[in-house]
Amino acid sequence: MLDIREILRRLQLGQGHRAIARDLGTSRKTVAKYHSWAQAEGLLVGPLPDAGRLQNVLAATGLEQPPPRTPFVAAPYRERILALRRQGVECRAILERLREEVGFTGSYSALWRFVRSLEPATPTACVRIETAPGEEAQVDFGTAGCLLDPTDRVVKKAWAFVMTLSWSRHQYVEFVFDQEVATWLRCHRHAFEYFGGVPRRLVVDNLKAAVVRAAFHEPVVQRAYRECAEHYGFLIAPCRPATPQHKGKVEQGGVHYLKRNFLAGRTLRDRTEANTLVLTWCRATAGQRIHGTTKERPLERFTQVEQATLQSLPAAPYALPVVGDDRKVVGMVHLHDLMRGRVSD
Repeated sequence: MLDIREILRRLQLGQGHRAIARDLGTSRKTVAKYHSWAQAEGLLVGPLPDAGRLQNVLAATGLEQPPPRTPFVAAPYRERILALRRQGVECRAILERLREEVGFTGSYSALWRFVRSLEPATPTACVRIETAPGEEAQVDFGTAGCLLDPTDRVVKKAWAFVMTLSWSRHQYVEFVFDQEVATWLRCHRHAFEYFGGVPRRLVVDNLKAAVVRAAFHEPVVQRAYRECAEHYGFLIAPCRPATPQHKGKVEQGGVHYLKRNFLAGRTLRDRTEANTLVLTWCRATAGQRIHGTTKERPLERFTQVEQATLQSLPAAPYALPVVGDDRKVVGMVHLHDLMRGRVSD
């Protein structure tokens, strides 16, 4: 049975109807009904009466007890769900796995409520910064397990390059075997061509392919990356050291979402297959989901609004200058000089 005293305790603490309904497995209408009753009875201030007295007050006022809580439709698959969660699989992907494996007919919301009952949420404080369409993209690398290199048929450690447009949340993903400057720049080119344009600013982590020396006020950027930025017309905005939350759109909605949804529980043959499948996933799954923040589909926001606001691609792609070993690029420049237009070759 629903614990009325617990509802009242949470109301006294200021918890909202939606959160109480979610945590206790009931409806917001039920919570609202008891909220109104408790206000009329003066039960939202001061010590709460014991359960027995509450029952007497309920009976005296004619308020009906709520029906017993409906069992979770996903409960029979508890162990399988827990196993997938331990692998980092997110709820949407778990729903697809259950439908394929056992013919699960429940809804996404029913599964989500069951998972929440197994994993109570831990609130975190943050301030979200939104940008205009075409204004910003965030870029990061994330580990992606091991993939077969189709060139030499050797299994190697892989990374996922992810670029997420900050306004629409539409994203580009590419699997690579290193984080060298040449790979970093090539992925940028592919992402811009995929989007059909260039955002005005890129927020990047302090990885060495982009920023040689991380500092709060004078980060030093690879010369090749600076030249790439000038060629495509974007500004480079490195995160402060140890502050990955400054690029949370690509950290949470990009890299982590990719790991929980596309990679978790999936076996890929090689990098070629992975890169083909992941671009389909970017459009058909990641692009079609209702985003938790924007409440819209990323691909629709991109095609209907943001794509037209991106800067045009240059006539020719950027060509990486090399000296000796094609992975080593000579030179570096202070980013603050670059931003002020004081850099000359």
